[in-house]
Amino acid sequence: MVFVKAQKSRAYFKRFQVKYKRRRDGKTDYRARIRLINQDKNKYNTPKFRFVVRFTNKDICAQIVSATITGDMVLAAAYSHELPHYGLENGLTNYAAAYCTGLLLARRALKTLEMDEEYQGNTEATGEDYSVEPAETRRPFRALLDVGLLRTTTGNRVFGALKGALDGGLDIPHSDKRFAGYAKDSKSLDAEVHRKYIYGGHVAAYMNTLMEDEPDKYQTHFSKYVKNGLEADELEALYKKVHAAIRADPTPKKSDKQPRKEHKRFNLKKLTYEERKNKLIERLNALNSAAVADEDDDDEDDE
Repeated sequence: MVFVKAQKSRAYFKRFQVKYKRRRDGKTDYRARIRLINQDKNKYNTPKFRFVVRFTNKDICAQIVSATITGDMVLAAAYSHELPHYGLENGLTNYAAAYCTGLLLARRALKTLEMDEEYQGNTEATGEDYSVEPAETRRPFRALLDVGLLRTTTGNRVFGALKGALDGGLDIPHSDKRFAGYAKDSKSLDAEVHRKYIYGGHVAAYMNTLMEDEPDKYQTHFSKYVKNGLEADELEALYKKVHAAIRADPTPKKSDKQPRKEHKRFNLKKLTYEERKNKLIERLNALNSAAVADEDDDDEDDE
């Protein structure tokens, strides 16, 4: 029998260092993150901003974030679940909704920095590539695109959010090679195809196809569109109204949710330290006053 040396000795395990928790969970690509947050030493702790876009099954989250030694700080944030305030009730996770979310974040961040009047961005989405030009006074707000673990394929929704932020007036280094409508053969961006995606034309085409071929599936697949009386031909006009509403007032809206009802408690509420301390003082005062009253009564009886 051949002798096989044990590769992982006690010394190996003694010196083993576990990876960061978010790497173990598969949530953060630290190789990409370190390149996004590293700042030159001669810039003296100037924040380096990232345009962070994340997708869930029902929502789109876009944030302007800077990294500090104590943690990431969020300058501004926008979510696709805010879009109903601006008139978009359905389709909150598609390419057109991602564009609206990016546009909302850009206008909100610039308004926070009081740069919204100076940098209006591209007021009409034509689908063509756009980069903001520096003004005479302040330079445009610059951020770097952070896509996380997302695979950056051509036409991905994250680039819809990027296009919205660019049209909103942010300065984000980019290339047009990943926008919807870019042709690899001709090595050029088809602005008409990109415009169609920005205004939900791909959704409208699918709606028309389903309506003709499978009416039953259309009724279930687009049930909320049907409920709100939204036709395929009305999508472009709807998105134009949403873009105008976002530019008119990008400030966060208060939630319309009702406050939570107070449930009946079957146990005592947990008191804080200060509440327990005050309660003890009240009991001691009550006991002392009762003792003084008893002494007065005894004195009166003796007399």
